[in-house]
Amino acid sequence: MHAKTMEGLIGARTNMELLGTPFRVYKEARLKGDTAKMEQAMGYMSDFHETAYEYKEEADEGMKEDAEETRKIEEEQRKEAIQKRREEREKLEERTTENRNADTDTVEISEEGKVLLKGNVDSGSVGSDEIKMDAVKEPVTYTKTGETVPSEQGASISVSV
Repeated sequence: MHAKTMEGLIGARTNMELLGTPFRVYKEARLKGDTAKMEQAMGYMSDFHETAYEYKEEADEGMKEDAEETRKIEEEQRKEAIQKRREEREKLEERTTENRNADTDTVEISEEGKVLLKGNVDSGSVGSDEIKMDAVKEPVTYTKTGETVPSEQGASISVSV
């Protein structure tokens, strides 16, 4: 909230509260029939009332400035988000075209999977749902036609679906 808005709100509230004192004096003067005091009290009331409305206008102006600043910030954030989405989409399109150009599918085994596989082989127990390590001596890559192609040592393996 701008200082202008705060000043306007506080000033308007204070002047509206201050209206009570000259109004009380006006009522007392009316009961006594003192017209000079009544006019003087009405002058103070008018001054406080005008000042309160000036502060209200200042608060309104400050709120407009706040709204404009907020709108600009939101617009900048929206533009940044759009730019970020475009960059992400371009990266995704690049990865997609790279994957389309590849002739083979690749599979990557996680570190946990490698540890489990090694644990099964080291224990020597091979059940019906366990993998025999002797069957696979080196990584094998299969082409779309089902033929095996020896994999390159040191090549990174990734799965894309």
